[in-house]
Amino acid sequence: MNFVAPNRQAIFSPFHMENYDGYCRWRDNKLANYPKRLEDLIVEIGDPRKLTKAEFMALRERCRKANMAIYVSNTGIDPDPEIPLSVGRWFGVGRLNNNWLADETGLTSLKVAKEGIRRHYIPYTNRAINWHTDGYYNSADKQIQSLLLHVVQRAAQGGENALLDHEIVYILLREMNPDFISALMRPGVLTIPARIDEEKVARKEQSGPVFTITPYGDLHMRYTIRVNNVIWSDEPLIQEALASLARILETENVYKFQGLLEPGMGLVSNNVLHDRAAFTDDDSRQRHYYRARYFDRLAGTGVLDQDP
Repeated sequence: MNFVAPNRQAIFSPFHMENYDGYCRWRDNKLANYPKRLEDLIVEIGDPRKLTKAEFMALRERCRKANMAIYVSNTGIDPDPEIPLSVGRWFGVGRLNNNWLADETGLTSLKVAKEGIRRHYIPYTNRAINWHTDGYYNSADKQIQSLLLHVVQRAAQGGENALLDHEIVYILLREMNPDFISALMRPGVLTIPARIDEEKVARKEQSGPVFTITPYGDLHMRYTIRVNNVIWSDEPLIQEALASLARILETENVYKFQGLLEPGMGLVSNNVLHDRAAFTDDDSRQRHYYRARYFDRLAGTGVLDQDP
């Protein structure tokens, strides 16, 4: 399936390769006073179900700058699904990706599954998950634009997350070689084979670019660093671009954030790149995250919403 081409509004986007002056202005503004530590992304709030305007504005400010924010709330190990759902409503997102393994609420409970179908999928194990954006296997019309995580309980050991703004990756690659961006915007760069369950096609093959400009001029990234069940174009320039992207992800740089989220904390993001370290549960601490995937970008955080 081919990805939908951007509409006329996207021409004014700084991500459009022909808009070099717009890109330079946006890049300089993006990098100015960019967060340097994980703590710079954190906003202390009370109850996410009752956000104040000031709390919301502080979260949105960080999402505008870095496409992500982390809240520290007083809810502790309260498992109420309304906690992350309420945050989503504040940001104007409502079209949940209610996937086949999600809860009745549309949220997904990420915890170790010892039986049932979930135990066959890595998110429901205690294994590490390498760099990716969520929903890279979705069809073009169901791409994940925003991702929220809420921590009910952390693991006894491990389970840290690393985070990296996909717009920063775009800048780093474009500064290396603008042709890398053009190459990664081509259709057919990344193909996810069909998923076959019980000799039936449960999910069709999905093929598309890594970088896409949305109809509103924003940047979307579709990526996984995994090597199994992934087919990359063998075109030399694309392979060179992918190798450079992998080096960015695998080496230390000032734009990466890493930390362990505690109960009551949460991530609000425009589906930034992220990973997960392996972890160990015990009788007192069994890792439980709520994950909400939305087909909408966080309202008020688009490139056209930014100050000039």
